[in-house]
Amino acid sequence: MSRVLRSTLLSSGLMLSACSGPAKSGPAPVEPGSPATASTDRADPTLIPREVLFGNPDRTQPSLSPDGERLLYIAPVDGVANAWVGPADDPSAAEPITHDTNRGIRLAAWTWGGDRVLYIQDQAGDENWHIYAVDPATREAKDLTPFEGARALPVALSRTQPDAMLVGINDRDPRYQDVYRLDLKTGERTLVLKNEEAFVEFLADEELKLRVATKALPDGGQEYFVRKGKKWASFMKVDADDALSTTLYGLDRAGTVLYVGDSRGRETAVLVRYELATGTSTVLASDDEVNLSGWISDVETGRPLAVSFDRLRPRWEVLDESIAPDMEVLRGLAGEDFNVVSQTRDGKRWLVAQHDDAGPVRYYRYDRTTRKTDLLMTNRPALEELPLVPMHPVVIESRDGLPLVSYLTLPRQSDPDGDGRPTQPVPMVLKVHGGPWARNHWGYDPSHQWLADRGYAVLSVNFRGSTGFTKSFANAGDHEWAGKMHDDLLDAVEWAVAEGIAPRDKVAIMGGSYGGYATLVALTFTPDVFACGVDVVGPSSLVTLLQSIPPYWAALKATFTKRVGDVDTEEGRAFLLERSPLGRVDAITRPLLIGQGANDPRVKQAEADQIVAAMKERGIPVTYVLYPDEGHGFARPPNTTSFNAVTEAFLSQCLGGRYQPVGNDFEGSTLTVPEGAEHVPGLVEALAEHEAG
Repeated sequence: MSRVLRSTLLSSGLMLSACSGPAKSGPAPVEPGSPATASTDRADPTLIPREVLFGNPDRTQPSLSPDGERLLYIAPVDGVANAWVGPADDPSAAEPITHDTNRGIRLAAWTWGGDRVLYIQDQAGDENWHIYAVDPATREAKDLTPFEGARALPVALSRTQPDAMLVGINDRDPRYQDVYRLDLKTGERTLVLKNEEAFVEFLADEELKLRVATKALPDGGQEYFVRKGKKWASFMKVDADDALSTTLYGLDRAGTVLYVGDSRGRETAVLVRYELATGTSTVLASDDEVNLSGWISDVETGRPLAVSFDRLRPRWEVLDESIAPDMEVLRGLAGEDFNVVSQTRDGKRWLVAQHDDAGPVRYYRYDRTTRKTDLLMTNRPALEELPLVPMHPVVIESRDGLPLVSYLTLPRQSDPDGDGRPTQPVPMVLKVHGGPWARNHWGYDPSHQWLADRGYAVLSVNFRGSTGFTKSFANAGDHEWAGKMHDDLLDAVEWAVAEGIAPRDKVAIMGGSYGGYATLVALTFTPDVFACGVDVVGPSSLVTLLQSIPPYWAALKATFTKRVGDVDTEEGRAFLLERSPLGRVDAITRPLLIGQGANDPRVKQAEADQIVAAMKERGIPVTYVLYPDEGHGFARPPNTTSFNAVTEAFLSQCLGGRYQPVGNDFEGSTLTVPEGAEHVPGLVEALAEHEAG
């Protein structure tokens, strides 16, 4: 459970996805100062409402209580996501146990005692996470880590000590987290480890004793340490070339066996079992094309029962034959597209999520004793009635022969036989993922469905540097920001044009974080290729980006140096400036929309401000949307929905697709438009109504 808490927390504020691709010519840019036309011929109120796709799910992230009698999930209260608890047999009888009225709660989990629910929250996107405990009976919540300006991350929960947990808190040194034992009822904390060794990750056993720790190395690699009495002993080293693909998965309950997704000496991360006392290792599962992507573990022992690998789509591999009949039942229910999201204390009841590309997530309760399943809920029931379209996995070959696993979605009317090829080319959006050390997956993607409904093909590409595939593929992105990583996006668009998917002059690029950077690169390095671009929280200068990273990323500095460039040397800064869109602003000729959170600790507001100022100084039109209560990406659904309302009107002007009028989609949002509202159809009028309301 602690691994789920920690990994979900770490990913909750991470990079968004975006789009990118080439087109030799396109619509002329909007002239500076000239208002955009309303394009009423393309405004279409019959489209799928943005609120249905991007608003709060009806119910999501369910988990069974340790005894299996109650169900926890996230659902809105007056439009804001909160934690609900009710009987496992009747999710509709649940009631809210939290009372957030602002950003909403995005993650909650049971303690092993079942008498507390833990959740995390930051302030306006600042990523200074606090951990809260709420009593479902009294609905009283307590901030367990009330330390201003500090961030807390879960380290471990325990089945045998359900009233305590280990957390890491950086209130002493903002760069590194000391480890504390927290009393979940009183909030009292006891120092377990003063982190003077600069460890960045910890694993603990069932007794909440620290057993394993990791440290970032100066060359971008990692070193794993094992606790030996009162000292830490080096256990294994991971060099920089394996750092993106080697991952700690966990300990067994006794704390004597370590499970690692290990790529050392091979191209992909396989599951390896290490005896901590002797270092003896055993490979348990492997795949030649992709890394280990997930597992199902035994609740009582902590050992893996089944593992998953995901290239185009997931596949499961059974490790323990005792689970084979269960996997057969679940495969009959959901094929390979499922995962186990929670288990009861005895491991006899599971909560299983079934994933689809053209429908909601369905959550089933599975009884391992009777091998019966019952549907508890779906996350967005309204999707069941919508004309959603399939996502097609494709592999595109880069110019130098690398396989680019990609996902294509087409407008329903363009592909009547469903073969993944339109009857004639349609405008396309290339959606570039963030990270960049992440990847796209098959499955339901609200952005794909939204854009396809508006008449666009959508292509998401796992360009070199994306993780999850071979380590050579991940490492091929080193020092290739605005280089070969961008070439892969261009090659994907050339493929789409050659395959008759998109016309060369009707391709847009869109994305967040690294995807936002890729968008800015597209419009400055290859200005004649794309019809327009949408950048969300993308860095405009790699120098100022790396000079302003938050203190808690100190351990990652070597990774940035190896993967991106060295900001501390004159030669390195020159290279980074060469790969920065800010220095090429003069080349921009196509429409650009920028979205930014004012509290972003990773890609600070200055990254957007400086490129907007440079464009304004040169008389180049740009539309800039700023949210004062957001960080690295948009967490509040009204803000997401409002930005998407602006985005689809913007895209309609450069790609010619349909768009839904703003209507009430600015309601509850905090959007401001410091620059360029006149360049987006209907935006000036919608802002006036929003401000008046």
